[in-house]
Amino acid sequence: MFKTKLLASAFVAAFAIAALPLVGSARAAEPTVGLAVANLQADFFNQIKQSVEAEAATKGVKVIVVDAHGDSATQVNQIQDLITRGVKAIIYIPAGATAAGVPVRAAQAAHIPVVAVDRNAPDAPADTFIATDSVAAAHTLGDYVCKIAGGKGTLAIIQGQLGTTPEVDRNKGFEAAMASCPGIKQVAKQASQEWSQNEGFTIAQDMLQRHPDITIFFGRADALALGAAQATKVANLDHPVLVVGFDGDKAGLKAVQSGTLAATMTQKTQAMGRLALDSALDLAAGKTLPKEQLQTAVLTTKDNVTPYIAQHP
Repeated sequence: MFKTKLLASAFVAAFAIAALPLVGSARAAEPTVGLAVANLQADFFNQIKQSVEAEAATKGVKVIVVDAHGDSATQVNQIQDLITRGVKAIIYIPAGATAAGVPVRAAQAAHIPVVAVDRNAPDAPADTFIATDSVAAAHTLGDYVCKIAGGKGTLAIIQGQLGTTPEVDRNKGFEAAMASCPGIKQVAKQASQEWSQNEGFTIAQDMLQRHPDITIFFGRADALALGAAQATKVANLDHPVLVVGFDGDKAGLKAVQSGTLAATMTQKTQAMGRLALDSALDLAAGKTLPKEQLQTAVLTTKDNVTPYIAQHP
């Protein structure tokens, strides 16, 4: 009896071992791409995630999503785990400027191509970088602000995370536009850490206490702009304040529709997500792609916002 049980156990073990290569082959046949996101609480990043997953579903690709919750150290560990799991390529949205190049170098050392989206590590750029042409977009927004403000005003800027690609580029483009609009005087400029609405509110409140004559706020993300709009509302100022944002996320677009924000720059997040997945698969197949794949953004005001609320580009 004991011998029979031993033989049965041996047969089960042998069957399991024999089946392993079949399971491994099945898994190997399924392309797997890692998607490392900075913070899924942000609508902008969620839109890209949804687009990547939708595109992957049409192509039979498995996507492993990890969320760093805005923490660079967490993201480094998450990408190391994706490397260990043998993904074919990684779509990477850095959680910040600090240590942004570490995951890229680790992946490339493992011969895994990297597609950076929205942010690119300057010390270790990805194999290809997909983003909005934020320099051009911010310049367009600045020209609009100058026009709507009648060429004069008192400006306050709430920045994103210092050192990140979007902040650097939006600063460059907007400053270039303001250089051609000398009647607008900048009186305040402060960085946020998380591009969040709460930060925008607190920073704007402090700015208004120091400069109650502010007539223009530029929040370098819609969330920051919404915080600034809230701060101006509770401040009970004796003059109107023009508030503009950047991103074109859901809340920002609805705020433009209601008149809370005068304008935003709508980024093509759905198109960027599809392009990111296609680029990841192309790189994994050994194809060479441009180092940068910059996309246009759309100046969005109350006049043209409705279609973007119905269907984000």
